[in-house]
Amino acid sequence: MDFETYQQLFFDTLNSPAPAAPYDNPDYLNYTRLNWSRQQRWLKVGVLNTTLTDAIENIVNEQQWTVITELWCGDASHTIPFIHRLSELNPLIKVDYQLRDSPPFLIEQYLTNGTRSIPKFIIADGNHNDLATWGPRPAECQKLYLQMVKDHVDMAEKKIALQKWYNEDKGESFQRELLAILKNLPA
Repeated sequence: MDFETYQQLFFDTLNSPAPAAPYDNPDYLNYTRLNWSRQQRWLKVGVLNTTLTDAIENIVNEQQWTVITELWCGDASHTIPFIHRLSELNPLIKVDYQLRDSPPFLIEQYLTNGTRSIPKFIIADGNHNDLATWGPRPAECQKLYLQMVKDHVDMAEKKIALQKWYNEDKGESFQRELLAILKNLPA
């Protein structure tokens, strides 16, 4: 689906009197509500890295960007707005949003250490040959997350710590990592 369809899915889920599973669970619906708010904020106030925008504007071959996500995914709400805004800079970039838990279950081809962690961001060429993958979160954030797992931090505390990290980072780490990826792609 394209970004507009993805946004409409968010809107429809949040405004449905009887949302489909898993959004019929109040916890999932609340995560989704928070993620909508986070995503809208980054779409409005997220600052794009000018070196990255230059690199994207200078892409001369078609690229297919695929984002595997779910509405309830907090990490995605901090990354997808930047992916969307960056993709708009070059008409050679086409973006497809896939839900992790729906057919065709593309995530099974992009596991992270054997897990279905999202978001997952895949860059392919015009012939759909994978050039690079990224995800589920910036390296420093992933390091923080793995340390909290190792330390058996409870889920509520993990969510607060990750949210704080994303708020302080402001999308900068993801953009630096994407720039490094793009610099290493074949011309």
